[in-house]
Amino acid sequence: MACGSGGTDERAGVVDGDRVTEFDLELGGGRRLRVYDTGGPGDDDRLALFWHHGTPNIGAPPRPLLPAAARLGLRWVSYDRPGYGGSTPRPGRDVASAADDAAAVADALGIDRFAVLGHSGGGPHALACGARLPERVVGVVSVAGLAPFDAAGLDWFAGMAESGAASLRAAVAGRAAKERYEASAAYDPEMFVPADHAALAGEWAWFEDIVGPAVAAGPGGLIADDLAYVAPWGFDPARVVAPTLVLHGGLDRIVPSSHARWLAHQIPAAELRLREGDGHISVLSGAEAALRWLAERATSR
Repeated sequence: MACGSGGTDERAGVVDGDRVTEFDLELGGGRRLRVYDTGGPGDDDRLALFWHHGTPNIGAPPRPLLPAAARLGLRWVSYDRPGYGGSTPRPGRDVASAADDAAAVADALGIDRFAVLGHSGGGPHALACGARLPERVVGVVSVAGLAPFDAAGLDWFAGMAESGAASLRAAVAGRAAKERYEASAAYDPEMFVPADHAALAGEWAWFEDIVGPAVAAGPGGLIADDLAYVAPWGFDPARVVAPTLVLHGGLDRIVPSSHARWLAHQIPAAELRLREGDGHISVLSGAEAALRWLAERATSR
C-alpha cells in the first residue's frame, strides 16, 4: 500500500462483512492522518467515496451504510480530521484545508477521482473538496451540514437548540472563550428530536463507538472544528461544480434546515432533499438513497 512519506501501524479488520484497513499517513512536518479504507487489491474499478465525519467523531466509515455501499460498488475512504483520534492537530486549520488532506490521502492510495459525503460538521468539509478539487471530485453529498457563518441573508443561529447555539457563540468569541465553555459543557439531550433519539437507539447507536474515541484525549478536535465553522471557510460553496445533493431534516435542531436551503440556492448543480419529519441523526435513514443518487451521477461523469 502506498503511504506517501511513510505509512505506519497498518491494521485491518472486518466490519459487517467489509474489510477496513486502518493506517497512519505521515505528511511531513510532524503531521499524521489516521486513514480508513475498505478497498484492496483489484478495487481500482470501484468508485472511492470519501466520508467526512461530524463533530466530535473519528473518521471510521459509517457502519450502518457499509452493506449498501458494497451493493453499489462504493469504496469507503476516510480519515480522522486533525486533532481527532489518530490524527495530529493542524493549528489554525480552516474548513478548506480538508481538501488538502483528502487529496493527500487519495494520492497515497493511488485514487485519481472520487466522490465525497459529509454528515453534520463533515458537510462543510465535503463541500471544501468539491470547491477546491473540481477536477477530482465527481459528486458531493452534504447531510445535515452547516452553511458558512458569513452566509448573506441567513440568520445563522435561528432555530438552533440553545446549547448548540451557546457552544458556537463561544467559538465566535475566540479560542479562550471556547475552551472555557468546553471545560464545563454537558450533554444536552434536548438538541435531538424524538426521531433522533429513536435512531440513536437503533442502528445509529454506532455513534457511541466514534464519539468516545474522538474526545478521549480531550476536546481539541471539537474546538478546532467549531472555530473553523465560524471563521472564513477559505472557499465559496458556489464554486462546487460537481452534482451535489443537500440532504437535511426539517426538524433538525443542531443545524436548522435553513442552512440547507441556503446551500442549495448557492451551489449551481445542487438538489435539495428535505425530509420534513427528520432531525439531525434520523435524516441518515435517507442516506442509502443518497448513496444511490451519488453512484448514478458520479459514475456518469
